[in-house]
Amino acid sequence: MLSLVGTCAAQLPGYYKTVNRVTWVVANIDKVRAAWAALGLSDIQEFPNIELVGEFRGKPVTIYAWQITGHLGNLTVDMIQPAEGQINAYTNFLGKHGDGILSIVHEVPSQQALEKEILRMKARGVNVLQQVTVKRDQMPVRYTYFDTEPEGKFALGLVYAGREMGAAAGPPIVSHLGSVVWDAEAVSAYWERLGFPAFPMQHATPRADSRYRDKPLSLAFEVGFQRHTQLRYEWISPPPSPPNIYADFLNKHHREGIQHIGMLVDDLAKSVEACEKLGYHVHQSGAWGDVGKPGSGQYAYMDTDSAGGISLELVHSY
Repeated sequence: MLSLVGTCAAQLPGYYKTVNRVTWVVANIDKVRAAWAALGLSDIQEFPNIELVGEFRGKPVTIYAWQITGHLGNLTVDMIQPAEGQINAYTNFLGKHGDGILSIVHEVPSQQALEKEILRMKARGVNVLQQVTVKRDQMPVRYTYFDTEPEGKFALGLVYAGREMGAAAGPPIVSHLGSVVWDAEAVSAYWERLGFPAFPMQHATPRADSRYRDKPLSLAFEVGFQRHTQLRYEWISPPPSPPNIYADFLNKHHREGIQHIGMLVDDLAKSVEACEKLGYHVHQSGAWGDVGKPGSGQYAYMDTDSAGGISLELVHSY
């Protein structure tokens, strides 16, 4: 078994070391755009009437949508509001889970590399969920989403534009993408089978300074990390009780998956205050290590879930 995993990992294409963007699906792009523009989404380009043509689960599909593209520092965001009454990966995600990040997307260097990866994934039992093409500046841009969400908890995505798009070159504000799952061991084994690093879980013990909705919180949970891209992937497996934001997400959205975006801040108190002025409040907070000393830190989750289905975690690392 170990030799098979090692062979699989060795074959993982190098472009998976860089996240190019995320695909974020929303029902009301006006509301979510305004909220995240205030929270730092910049360089926003609007594409109010796009047509994406391709296949969904192997059948022809034409998708009409409204899209914006912007940057959260070093992370590019494609935010998409699909037209109602259609059947595709975007509307299916919205119908099942509500707003949220559907896919983490990597850039492939060529059409040949894309086709090769589709074959590699198929050999491991993973089919293409959706593949669509849209024109940008008269150049076709192709998005391929693999059907990894059921077991991997997000759709693995690839993008090819015939020219290098590159990852966002903004300041390294986004430190990680955080997912919550019930059975982390099964999810880790799934990604390892596809050639990605496993994420062995560690036990996070309760701290006296943790709080949930401004009340003391005694929460032990399991957490693991993948560090194969410029962004860290954080995987959290919470208990159903006591009440906590991780279990809240699992129960509210009826899914496991990307729950928060972690952003680094220099002054946690000032950043929390700025968010509160926008109408967002801390719904869980805590720390790790000996606060104030190297290797320690503090964090606060802001209740931005109402604007796009994703919480914002402010992180101050010493």
